[in-house]
Parts: sequence; structure tokens; C-alpha cells
Amino acid sequence: MSAPLRPRPAAPRGAAVPPAATPRLLTVGVVGSGRVGTVLGAALAAAGHRVVAVTAGSGASRARAALLLPDVPRRSAAAVARAATDLLLVAVPDDALAGVVAALADGGALRPGQVVAHTSGAHGLAVLAPAAAAGARPLALHPAMTFTGTPDDLARLAGISYGVTAPAELRPLAARLVADLGGVPEWVGEGDRPLYHAALAHGANHLVTLVNEAADRLRDAGVAQPEKVLAPLLRAALENALRLGDDALTGPVSRGDAGTVERHLARLAATAPESVAPYLALARRTADRAIAAGRLSPVDAESLLGVLAGDRREVAA
Repeated sequence: MSAPLRPRPAAPRGAAVPPAATPRLLTVGVVGSGRVGTVLGAALAAAGHRVVAVTAGSGASRARAALLLPDVPRRSAAAVARAATDLLLVAVPDDALAGVVAALADGGALRPGQVVAHTSGAHGLAVLAPAAAAGARPLALHPAMTFTGTPDDLARLAGISYGVTAPAELRPLAARLVADLGGVPEWVGEGDRPLYHAALAHGANHLVTLVNEAADRLRDAGVAQPEKVLAPLLRAALENALRLGDDALTGPVSRGDAGTVERHLARLAATAPESVAPYLALARRTADRAIAAGRLSPVDAESLLGVLAGDRREVAA
């Protein structure tokens, strides 16, 4: 007869308990029904995961949740966290993230072994320290994409990158989640998260501002439909920049045409003085890059740099 089974000794109080294996299909909750949270929740549901609860406070959030997660009940943040036994996705604004995580942890809404992932590009794992202290497994999972919060976003997820910061033991699960979302992981170190996010904001958010500035100035010049003028030009410039880097530079700054730039600045000062400072900042940086890339010689750049420094012009404040 076999020996009787002996009970396994209990883990010492406070000792870490290894999490159980994560199931292939996860039970998921989403805190934050902004543009990102609802779209990623819908994408996870489309991949077969079970999205069981979502928060939706404002009218806009409720509308997005009804559109993208129509069968998912709306609950409080604490109730969502308790229902999300495998994965809690926290998709709230950067500055609100620490407070939301701390409140969930302090309220006992998090459980050991549960994965708590946020979608902030600016934050890494440190902001999830209260969740980790409660035994949850922290994950930073940021989609490098702009969102509208509509079903159109789902098609845009295919092939995008996700800035991922994860403990070593959670990397396989993180890679699996990104694959389920149709994306590619880009592993970002904890200390590099602010730089990673600054690069994306500088490229994407400031691009929107730049395009709208250009459209406004075309309207000032009498162009009725500036988007028709800009669309082919900007698409070509973007594609060339991504393919060729600084070799894609064209225009008066890359040629050292100081007179042209001086006239630009004078007319901007008279028509839209608020555009002078951004034009100058970008022209100076463009000149620096053109010189460094060998597109503009220092000799040819001398007059241009003088204009950009204010040596040959007076621009209204």
C-alpha cells in the first residue's frame, strides 16, 4: 500500500507564491474607456479573450464602450479589477495612472498572480509598484498608434509596434498578448520610457500641429482647400523621410537660400506672428541636420544661419 500523502507545508507569511500558469485565453477587465482602452479591449475580445467588465464614466466613454464593447457590463474600477482574474488593462491618462493603481491596490481590488498592464507610453513598471506589492504582475504595454476610439482603429492595429516593459518572467506572456493584438513588441528599458514616449509625441502629435499650421497659412494665402495641396506633398515627404532619413531634406533651408527664408519670416511676422517662433525653431534644427548630413556646407549655411539668428531681419514680436 502506498504511503499516505503528506500535506505540503504552507509558505511562510509574506513569502512570494509562484503564480499559476496563465491560461491561453484570458479573463480581462478594462479600466478606462478612452480611445485606447476600448479599442484594445475590442481587439482582445476579437482574439478570443473574455472581456468581462469595463469602466465608463463620461457620456463619451459610455458611447465608445457601447460601440466597441456592446456586451460588456460597465462597472466601477474596483469591480472591474476584481472581475479581471487574469489581466487588468489600465488605460487612463498618464497623470492619473499612479492614483488609479494606488487606489485599486489600497482597496484590495488586486490579487496575486493577476497581470496589471497599463497603456501609457511615458510610464514603465515603477508606477505599478503598488500593484506589484499586492502580488500582481506588472506590465507596460503601449501601442505606437494614434486612436480615434472608433471601429476604424481595429484595422490599423495590424503590424504596429508596442513599447513593452516587462519583468523577464512576464516577457513570453507580453509577446503573446502583442501577437494576439496583431502587433510587434519593441522592448523598452524602464529608464528609457520617457525618451521613447517623447520621440513618439514629437513625431506624431507635433506633426498634427505642423500640418494644421501649414493649412492655416495656405488659407491666409487664399488657398480654399489647403488639404488638397498638402496631401500629396506631405505623404511624399513622410515616405521619403522614413525611407531616406536626412537625405530626404529639400527646400530653401537645405539649399541655404537665406533670402527666401528671410522673406518667409517677414511675411509670417506680418500675417501670423504666432507662427514665427515654431518656423524658426524647426528651420534652425533643419539647418543643423542638413549640415551634419552633408546636405548643406558650412560656407553655404553662413548667410542662412545669420537670418535664423536675427542678424539680417527685424521680426515683429
